[in-house]
Amino acid sequence: MERARQFVSAIIAGMLIGMGGTVYLSQSNPVVGSFLFAIGLYTIVAFQLHLFTGKIGYTPFQQPIYAIELAITWFGNLLGTGLTALMVKNSRIGAALVEKVMGIAEVKLADNFLSIFLLSIFCGMLMFIAVDCYRNIQGSTLRFIGVFVPVMVFILSGFEHVIANMYYFSLAGVWSGHCVMSIVVMTLGNAVGGMLIPVYLKVFKIREK
Repeated sequence: MERARQFVSAIIAGMLIGMGGTVYLSQSNPVVGSFLFAIGLYTIVAFQLHLFTGKIGYTPFQQPIYAIELAITWFGNLLGTGLTALMVKNSRIGAALVEKVMGIAEVKLADNFLSIFLLSIFCGMLMFIAVDCYRNIQGSTLRFIGVFVPVMVFILSGFEHVIANMYYFSLAGVWSGHCVMSIVVMTLGNAVGGMLIPVYLKVFKIREK
């Protein structure tokens, strides 16, 4: 039952990231779009939902069995983003957004794997910062800033977020073997980036969770 709850939670989290991606694509101003995108992550952390990029950073503080929870979360997020993409495609806003996301997907898939990996590391770091700020900072205003600013930074910088890209690729309908490999590389990059600060904290015994 607990694994089923985690999977459902991950699906909802994936849908929320898809919603964030939808509002981002709907905006002509990238700054406004990146700000509104962050509502997805803020809702996820507020309701303690399962998002792969929000959980991977805490791996150094967990037991090996945590890998099962991460796998469940990853696949649940994939399904959730896919469901949102399907719903958007079949709505009145679908055609315009598909046309816009096609260009974004083309740029991402034309990139080489080393570049994707490096850009994913930066995003992983920012995602850990956002989630950890919400978990450990007191005060609603500071929590809000701690979540929204890192998300805006990774979007405006062009860093790669694997779950957001699951949504973009699903909406664009560009899944292929190369696309799957890109997602795998993004997953690894987000994982490395997400664990950089936690490993530092763990090695130097700055924090125990």
